Amino acid sequence: MSTTVTTAAAETGMPPARVPLSDALARHRTAIIGGVALVALLLGVVLLGGGSWPARFAVDLSGPLGDASDWIIDNRDSHPLFLYFFGHISNAVVLSVRAVYLVLLAAGWAGVTAAAGLVAWRLAGIRPAFTAVAAFAVCGLLGMWVPTMQTLALMVVAVAASVLLGALLGLAAGLSDRVHRALRPVLDTMQVLPAFAYLLPVVLVFGIGVPAAVLATVVYAAPPMARLTALGLRGADAGVMEAAASLGATGRQRLLTARLPLARKELLLGVNQSIMMALSMAVIASVIGAGGLGDRVYQALASVDVGAALAAGVPVVLLAVVLDRVTAAAGERIGAAPARGSGLGWAVAAAGTVAVALAGRYAGRLSWPDAWTMDIAGSVNRAVDWMTAHLYSGVPVIGGTADWAARFTTWVLDPVRDGLQWLPWWAVLLLVGVLAQLIGTWRTALTAVLAMAAIGVLGVWDPALDTLSQVLAAVAVTLVAGVATGVAAARSPRLERLLRPVLDVFQTMPQFVYLIPVVALFGVGRAPATVAAVVYALPAVVRITTQGMRAVDPVAMESSRSLGATGWQQLRQVQLPLARPALLLAVNQGVVLVLAVVIIGGLVGGGALGYLVVFGLAQGDLATGLVAGAAIVCLGLMLDRVTQPAGKEPRDA
Repeated sequence: MSTTVTTAAAETGMPPARVPLSDALARHRTAIIGGVALVALLLGVVLLGGGSWPARFAVDLSGPLGDASDWIIDNRDSHPLFLYFFGHISNAVVLSVRAVYLVLLAAGWAGVTAAAGLVAWRLAGIRPAFTAVAAFAVCGLLGMWVPTMQTLALMVVAVAASVLLGALLGLAAGLSDRVHRALRPVLDTMQVLPAFAYLLPVVLVFGIGVPAAVLATVVYAAPPMARLTALGLRGADAGVMEAAASLGATGRQRLLTARLPLARKELLLGVNQSIMMALSMAVIASVIGAGGLGDRVYQALASVDVGAALAAGVPVVLLAVVLDRVTAAAGERIGAAPARGSGLGWAVAAAGTVAVALAGRYAGRLSWPDAWTMDIAGSVNRAVDWMTAHLYSGVPVIGGTADWAARFTTWVLDPVRDGLQWLPWWAVLLLVGVLAQLIGTWRTALTAVLAMAAIGVLGVWDPALDTLSQVLAAVAVTLVAGVATGVAAARSPRLERLLRPVLDVFQTMPQFVYLIPVVALFGVGRAPATVAAVVYALPAVVRITTQGMRAVDPVAMESSRSLGATGWQQLRQVQLPLARPALLLAVNQGVVLVLAVVIIGGLVGGGALGYLVVFGLAQGDLATGLVAGAAIVCLGLMLDRVTQPAGKEPRDA
């Protein structure tokens, strides 16, 4: 084409058209980046040599953080800041949780179960109502009624505080561009920082117990509410807002009558996400004395009692499933015309709950009857023993799960870790910058390089590369399995229907619970932590891939079919290229979710940064825990920038 244009220009005596410099640079972008990287590599070899991160470029924060920790401990019982501010917050949290717990105990098992069913019926319909009743009944049958009520009481207070705080922050961010820009990095940090890193500073200020657990949960669960509230307010229909302004409505009136009603779905989705995050954190917060189901799971996990851990983990999953189903169904009903007699329905639900609670109280059946419980721990442990004997190491020819874990560690995790740690520190920064530049912009590359360099400055370079090796291995397995499964589900509606309940359960299961079966099958070490991360991240990758493949333009599919393309050709040349944005999002979400669980894998021998965070919490070492947590934030920021294009459209192949 260019030759034809040049020839025609020569025949007419006109000079050939010049390609703009920006277009020429964009066309040869990859070659230019490769050339610059090669030059930088040669200069690095000559000027910097090899080796790990230089000690002279690291900053030792153990002194200042240790002094801060000592000051907090010495003044926690005497300083006015603790006596008249943090002390009042702690007392308010304790009184609130205790009040909710006493109300649940006063209602009895019958009243609580009836309330759950009737509220689910009014909000979501008859099927979620039966699900809620069955879920609470199973909690009682497993002998976990009291721990379930303890967790539920903590959840009610934590979610209420999270929703209130998140809504206020989201309101400010939704109405002010300046606040929105200021809050964005704060919310990013709060969401990427691992849950265990929240616990240590909160414990230092509030001590072991319910206040620390509730406040750590609030910090973890408030960001989704803030983000979605801001999204809903900022995405309000401009036409509606202009119409309200033209009618003379004040700013407050426009907020109450237009912005908030238009953002109702985002607000309820924020509540849903805050509930799920809070429930996940409530289990993790058992490490600092939250009690309830999380404490049962943690104690059983510490003693490798899989049966007891499963008995406590099942109610956690059931609570998550019920709360997720009810809030999601309520969100779908928003905007529909209210049914006739809806107020009467709520009155009937309230009266029915009170009647059932009073009947149970007069019958003396407030607590779940012991005769109605069943012990599954023994049966589960016997099944685990059988699996250990026959699957852990007793499978002929192919070997057991222990052999698979050992081979995965030897053949994958060790080489990747050793290779990353063998690379000179500047080569790692160069590699990160090149990858970020190829997929994003120069700002993306600069952010990724600075985040990685900050890890070296914090003095945890080698543990961070160890964690990075686990994340890369887990992400590779997750993407291969998740994309393949998602493609298959997109092409087979029957398979998608079969996978849906499995994916629902796995997505609502708190992170902590994944470690239970993994430890039983694979023991402890880096491989089990990687397996748990894969299982946790896989549902999101499958769902996003399936949705992206199904969203491909049917016209493009029909055109390729009319041209005689086979199914494989359609997949490779039409569906996958057109679903590229969804696939990139799947990669990004897979990385974030894998990183979250790889860190928790420090509890089961994952080592690296996860171990440092857990060690800092166990020893009360603020410096070790916070430095490792900050390094994890930097690692997550780097991985996010490397795996997600920043404001760019995919380039044509």
